[in-house]
Amino acid sequence: MEILDGRKVANEIYDNLANEVQKLNKEGLYPKLVVILVGNDPASLSYIKQKRIACEKTGIIWEQINYDPSITTEDLIEKIHELNEQKDIHGILVQLPLPKHIYEPEVIKAIDPRKDVDGFTAYNLGKMFLSTEFEHLPPCTPAGIIDLLDRYHIEIKGKNVTIVGSSNIVGKPLATMFINRKATVTVCNSSTKDLKAETLKADIVAVGVGKQNLITADMVKDNVIVIDIGCNKKADGKLCGDTDFENISKKASFITPVPGGIGPMTVAHLMKNTVNAAKRLR
Repeated sequence: MEILDGRKVANEIYDNLANEVQKLNKEGLYPKLVVILVGNDPASLSYIKQKRIACEKTGIIWEQINYDPSITTEDLIEKIHELNEQKDIHGILVQLPLPKHIYEPEVIKAIDPRKDVDGFTAYNLGKMFLSTEFEHLPPCTPAGIIDLLDRYHIEIKGKNVTIVGSSNIVGKPLATMFINRKATVTVCNSSTKDLKAETLKADIVAVGVGKQNLITADMVKDNVIVIDIGCNKKADGKLCGDTDFENISKKASFITPVPGGIGPMTVAHLMKNTVNAAKRLR
């Protein structure tokens, strides 16, 4: 069994991006990311800190705009439209989740697709359906997963892939990226009748629903490749994923740890998208 070390790969990405950003700076281009935070959700604050540190590592300019939780959808959208027009800004990210009174789809829709470094707008998601050549600003977690598999020279073509979780930001775009690479893909959700039957036939299992020990060792075959996207807190306060890591790792050929697997790859690909957006906008 080999650990798919997202932290190590993310650091390699940061080193490459730092060199690229230096070259862009010499050409007069200074990639800049603006992050909008509404309220002070502890998880959001933690994620934002990781993103800021990643900007420092790569040389991307960071700007954070904080709003009181009482801000209206209209005022938030007005600010996004303002940022869309600013030529020195290349990436706009609205940290999710937003307070319940704010209509999230309208806020995401307001972001200029060329600056949508999260890859959440309908335009960027839709382009991905065409082929790998149109994955210009893909959602960061799916992009990070594909990149991690590539760096460990894991063949995707012809593999049976089971994805557990069908969210718009992970499950669905990840399925598209696997399909683009000629995998046979099954996507499971809360209404799937026999989850075990679907995971047992998979060469690659990717799970991200936020439920501790959802996937156990008896649900996967020998030499399976396991991508754990889940993030949960155990009773002792430590982080864990959606799989029984200890027992599955005895059967798997490759597995991602939590923490240190997909989380760092997600942030690294946010930086990658920001640099790509800056170059494409130029």
